[in-house]
Amino acid sequence: MPKYIQAVPNFSDGRRKEVIEAVVDQVRNVPGVKLVDYAPDPDFNRTVVTLIGQPQPLKEALLNMAGKAIELINMEEQRGSHPRIGAQDTIPVFPLKNVALKECVSLAEEIGQEIYRRFKVPVYFTGENARAPERQVLDYIRKGQYEGLKKVAHTPERAPDIGPAALHPTAGAVIVSAGTNPLVAFNVILGTDNLEIARSIARIVRGPSGGFTTVRSVGLRFEERKQVVVSMNMFDYVATPLYRTYEVVKMEAARYGVPVVGTQLVGVVPLESLLNSLDYFLQLEGFDRNQILENHLYELA
Repeated sequence: MPKYIQAVPNFSDGRRKEVIEAVVDQVRNVPGVKLVDYAPDPDFNRTVVTLIGQPQPLKEALLNMAGKAIELINMEEQRGSHPRIGAQDTIPVFPLKNVALKECVSLAEEIGQEIYRRFKVPVYFTGENARAPERQVLDYIRKGQYEGLKKVAHTPERAPDIGPAALHPTAGAVIVSAGTNPLVAFNVILGTDNLEIARSIARIVRGPSGGFTTVRSVGLRFEERKQVVVSMNMFDYVATPLYRTYEVVKMEAARYGVPVVGTQLVGVVPLESLLNSLDYFLQLEGFDRNQILENHLYELA
């Protein structure tokens, strides 16, 4: 049976169309790989790409994408509201079908080693590939972002896992990982332009500050909309469903007299991450996933 892995690489440009298309072109029309979606965000200055594919073709596609991002994105010039440390900032992979987690861990290791061999860009491992407990948390690696990390990357505590104890002078570093569940990027938009309110709520929601252990969040500004957003990375949408974080953000915003005016999902998400919120808000009793008509199409395929 064919094996399929999901990858959700993020690169640090969401504004220059020609750069975005050149990077994404590296994973278009690759045999054994499907480009599911890509979502540039000009405020974040970041593009999230969703791919599924068989292990070795997917690996080569991801390496080609990383090479093009490294070639075209200069971190000395890059600015955006989303935390980042490199041109090809992250490459996370997840088991999708007929693949064990340990196979994804091995693939992530291969990708990290090959990135340094081909491009001489240092690599940090997180998630299941973390070399130390503190590096299992993405926030620890990204602390200080590109500008701060390059000042301390020579220290043993902050040095890359592969490569010299320094960042690449223009491409920074790449974060590679394997995980059990794909990350769900979920934004809750607030009806205010007060960034401190969003940051305050983000501190309440994220795990290290005493919130949800599987959530990392930041308060960011949407310049074009004159609003702010609590931007969350949901690392386990089963243990911590979207509706739970949404309700906490809504409750905390109400303290400031601020409404929630909308939400966003960034990129492609698993169906289950939406169904558990549907189940909650509609107060469904005895809901069975077999009641979803489209699920029965998979049995015919």
